[in-house]
Amino acid sequence: MRGFGRSCRGQGHVFVKLVRHTEQQLLARGEPIKIFALKAKERLEQTLTLREAQRQRLTLALTTAMSHHEDIRKQSTRLTQGKKLSHCKLVNADDLTLAPMLKGKSNCPAQFGRKPGIASEPATGFIFANLVPQGNPSDPSDGLPLLEKVQSAIDRVRTGPKRQIHSVASDLGLNDPFLRQALHERGILTVGIPKTIEPIKPQPSAQDVLTILNEAGLNRQRTPHQVHLACASGYSRPVVESHLASLLARGAGQVRYKGLEGAVLQQGMTVMAHNGAVMVRIRQQHMSKRSQKFRRFLGLKSPQAHEIKHPKN
Repeated sequence: MRGFGRSCRGQGHVFVKLVRHTEQQLLARGEPIKIFALKAKERLEQTLTLREAQRQRLTLALTTAMSHHEDIRKQSTRLTQGKKLSHCKLVNADDLTLAPMLKGKSNCPAQFGRKPGIASEPATGFIFANLVPQGNPSDPSDGLPLLEKVQSAIDRVRTGPKRQIHSVASDLGLNDPFLRQALHERGILTVGIPKTIEPIKPQPSAQDVLTILNEAGLNRQRTPHQVHLACASGYSRPVVESHLASLLARGAGQVRYKGLEGAVLQQGMTVMAHNGAVMVRIRQQHMSKRSQKFRRFLGLKSPQAHEIKHPKN
């Protein structure tokens, strides 16, 4: 049923009767599973050749499988009755955190997997936080948890000037009025979240800067310089795509570990590898002109910049 719901689509139509009929057939075939599970549990208790640790492991696996089967059966029953399913519907009995991503073209099967949320810094591409939520929640629900992770990491840094989050740049997925209002209440600009498909201006005029500050209500909290910096860092989508391409090259495209904990582990290791490569690039001063410009704006100078360079001759 993974690709069935999307591949049977026509010109804006879905064959609901066919989907319900197929679900009814699957429910009828899965009805004897309860009886088989009870018999398997009785046989497991009567078997004397198993060690106690092995018996507990098999009992736990059987109980977990039956609970997952009951959840999937419940949502299939709702589908046949014409009731609306929740957003994070179950698709895999072995991994309940796997969910349809519901992205792509309408004539293709739905993509399945986990959608990690990523927060990175534009000056270098260093990733500060990654979030692997359970299931596949909507994009606006990932924004505030990511920012809270970044803020908690900033609070742990006790040396140097205290950093603050001045702006957030993202795609249309976070263009939600309630999320924007919540960010404005925290004193964060949202100039990087476009309202239309047109990109924002990398160099806004004085009137544009005033309009952005008035819409967010941050005239006394944010300066025009911070607005210019936010627009310069948020207008270019290829910068963010380069960070994602770096993660995909390090194995973030395929999550091999089952379960939410395995996904968090693999994504965390991938982010650490990416950040390690970023640190090496900063030490060797192999950065793009865009990164060097942002480091000058933010005051992030290299410690070697103050060293006296002796002439070669």
